[in-house]
Amino acid sequence: MGLPIQRILIVGAGFAGLWAAVGAARRRDELGIGPDQVEVVVVDRRPWHSIRVRNYEADLSDTRVSLDRVLDPVGVKHVAADVTDIDVAARLVVCSGPSGSQSLEYDRLVFAAGSQLVRPSIPGLVEHGFDVDTYEAAQRLNDHIAALPFQPATDGQYTAVVIGGGLTGIEVATETVGKLDSLIERGAIAGQRPLPRVILVDRNSRIGSDMGVGAIPIIEQALAALGIETLTGASVAAIDKQGVMLGSGERIPAATVVWCAGMAANPLTSRFPVERDRFGRVPVDSFLKVAGMAAEFAAGDAARLPIDGVHSTVMSCQHARPMGRFAGYNVVSDLLGLPMLPLFIDWYTTILDLGAWGAVYTQGWDRRVASTGAAAKRTKQMINCERIYPPRSGDARAILAAAAPIVQRPPDLFE
Repeated sequence: MGLPIQRILIVGAGFAGLWAAVGAARRRDELGIGPDQVEVVVVDRRPWHSIRVRNYEADLSDTRVSLDRVLDPVGVKHVAADVTDIDVAARLVVCSGPSGSQSLEYDRLVFAAGSQLVRPSIPGLVEHGFDVDTYEAAQRLNDHIAALPFQPATDGQYTAVVIGGGLTGIEVATETVGKLDSLIERGAIAGQRPLPRVILVDRNSRIGSDMGVGAIPIIEQALAALGIETLTGASVAAIDKQGVMLGSGERIPAATVVWCAGMAANPLTSRFPVERDRFGRVPVDSFLKVAGMAAEFAAGDAARLPIDGVHSTVMSCQHARPMGRFAGYNVVSDLLGLPMLPLFIDWYTTILDLGAWGAVYTQGWDRRVASTGAAAKRTKQMINCERIYPPRSGDARAILAAAAPIVQRPPDLFE
C-alpha cells in the first residue's frame, strides 16, 4: 500500500485563496508530486472567483471568473460549501453545503476567508441599505438604480446617499453619478423630474483622509467637478425606505442609501488561539504562518503581516495576491519539510477611481501623488481589468506560471 494522501485545505477563493491554491499546485508540480500524494482543496460556496474591487462599477458582467477554468487545469479540487467552524486542535474544518454538513481534515491549512462589511446596529440599515461588499449586493444596487424611473415619484427618488468617505465610498459615489446620469441619457428621467443628486457622508472632517494630505485636495476637486455634495463630521442615526436621518436630526430624502463604512476580517479568525488586531486579523510571520501555530497559514484580508518589516499589510488585493502566492508555495514546502520563502514588499501604491473625472495615483506609505486625471485612470483600468485577473485560457502552464512566488513591480505610470 502507498502512503496516505496528505491534504492542504484552503478556506476561501478570493484574491488570497485563489492564488494560494494555484501557488500550492505550482509548488507541487515543481517538486514532481502529484495530487495522489498531496491534494489541494479549496472550500468556497461560490463557483467563481470575484474581482471584488470592481463591485462599485456599473457593468459587472466581467467581474467573475469561473473557478473551474482556473483550478481544474492545475489539479485543485473545489468543495462548494460554507465553512462554519474550524478546530485547529483536531485539524478539522466544518463545512455546510447543498449536500449537508461535512468535516474535512487537513495536514496544512491556509485561511483566506477575507473580510466583510461591518454593519453597526443602526435602525433600518439591514432592511433599507445597499452595499457593494459582494457581487450579489453590487448587482442588487445596480438593479435598484436602473429601476428608479419606474417607481412612484417621491422626494429623493434620484438622490443617493453614500455613507463612508474612505476609498470604497468615494469610488461608489463617483460611479453613482455616472449610473444616475445614464438614466438621463437613456431618456428614463425626463420632464419635470428632479436631476440626480449624490451626497457623500463621513464622520471625519475631510473626505478621503486615508489617501494622505496631497491627494485630499485632488479628491475634493474631483467631487466638486462631478457635482457630489459632501457632509463631513456627520453620523447616521437611522435609515428607512425614504431616506436617512443624521445624528444632528437632519433628514435627507433618498431612495438609495449605500453603506461603505468599515471592514473587518472574517469572524472565523476567532477560532485561532492568537491575539487579533482591531480588524480581527490574525498575525502571521513572513512565511504567512499564523503566529505560534504548527500547521496553519493565513493570507489576505484575514491576516496581518509587517509587509516591509514596519507597515502592516492593507486589506486589498494589492497585498492579498502576493500573500496568497507565497502562502501556497510555503504551505507545500512546510508540509514536506523544505525551506520556505519570506514575503517582503518594499513599495506601496494606492490608486483611487474618481469616476468620469479620472483617478489619483499615490506612491509610498506617505502617499505622494504620482499621477492624476485620465493618466491615473488608465493605470486604474489596467489594474482592475488586467493585472489582477488569473489566466482564463485553461492552459495549465500559464496558470501555474502566474502563481510564481515573486513580487511584481509597481503598476505602470501613464502619460
